[in-house]
Amino acid sequence: MTKSGGSGENSRENPVLWPYESSDRQVSDLMDEENKSGVGVPFCSWESILAATENFSDVHKLGRGGFGPVYKGMFPGGQEIAVKRLSTYSLQGINEFRNEVILIAKLQHRNLVRLLGYCIKENEKILLYEYMPNKSLDAFIFDKKLCMLLYWKKRFDIILGIARGVLYLHQDSRLRIIHRDLKTSNILLDEEMNPKISDFGLARIVEGKGTEASTNKVMGTYGYMSPEYALDGLFSIKSDVFSFGVVVLEIISGKRNTGFYGSTEALNLLGYAWGLWSENRALDLMDPILLESCEKSEVMKCINVGLLCVQEDPGDRPTMSNVVFMLDGEATALPVPNQPAFVTRKPVLSTSSSSTKPCSISNELTMSIAEGR
Repeated sequence: MTKSGGSGENSRENPVLWPYESSDRQVSDLMDEENKSGVGVPFCSWESILAATENFSDVHKLGRGGFGPVYKGMFPGGQEIAVKRLSTYSLQGINEFRNEVILIAKLQHRNLVRLLGYCIKENEKILLYEYMPNKSLDAFIFDKKLCMLLYWKKRFDIILGIARGVLYLHQDSRLRIIHRDLKTSNILLDEEMNPKISDFGLARIVEGKGTEASTNKVMGTYGYMSPEYALDGLFSIKSDVFSFGVVVLEIISGKRNTGFYGSTEALNLLGYAWGLWSENRALDLMDPILLESCEKSEVMKCINVGLLCVQEDPGDRPTMSNVVFMLDGEATALPVPNQPAFVTRKPVLSTSSSSTKPCSISNELTMSIAEGR
């Protein structure tokens, strides 16, 4: 059996070629699918991964995502690679794994993480990515110390880079891709803090000129899901736009969407942002550490765009081409957003002294509309 390698260009950048092990039937099936698709992603042997990570030593552990831990691997020639080890109990099964390998190998953009190889060994499923020394965006913006490294210009560049990456998926790549799990933890940062979108296990290809689809199996992350996807299983390029809007507001504020903000502590970040916008106090949303470095008109533009992206009606949300134009252009007159729909937990109800039932927060999803003035 011959070795499987990448394209000539990728081979020069990544000279390490890993042996294909024909003993694993799942690998064979995956390779057959890969060859039919004309995808050239190297297969890495299990032994070389164990050697590179020192048997998945905690010393090399970079963090843990929704589908499993990620390790730093040192391969021959001093090549550093991120090794994503999917958990045996992960919701990402062989189909999602195959989807990520075959799909991401076709994508080439400076704001998308590059897949370098993969491995399947019995119940183990491994993905090898280019190593991102600064890990993920959420590790910076939600950390009280690290967030200080992200001054306004850098945050704006990150927002614009993410927008360009999503635009590529929706419009400029050979395939029309809906990511379905865009969030701050899936945005990786390289050595220069440039953003790269990762985790394509839930991504879907929309055939032809289509822009939407539906599913009976809703997968993703609450807080970033659009209402129509979370409640009805309907996803589209506009559900990615919604997720992007949440990410923008998190980057600006340094707050997670799933927290409770405001005097009532019953609103998530979207509701909090809309309340400030309605009271003409939108700049109060901004992370205080940005006060000295920010360009206020640019911050207002980003808040405006973020709120346009999280509007309830998908038809009201802009396309990513419009988003990039608004962010990168000189135009000052932007559309006025409608109030967003956002998914929150039901607020805690007060109990009387005679009640013997414990008070709890319901995990049911509710549609909440903030009333603006």
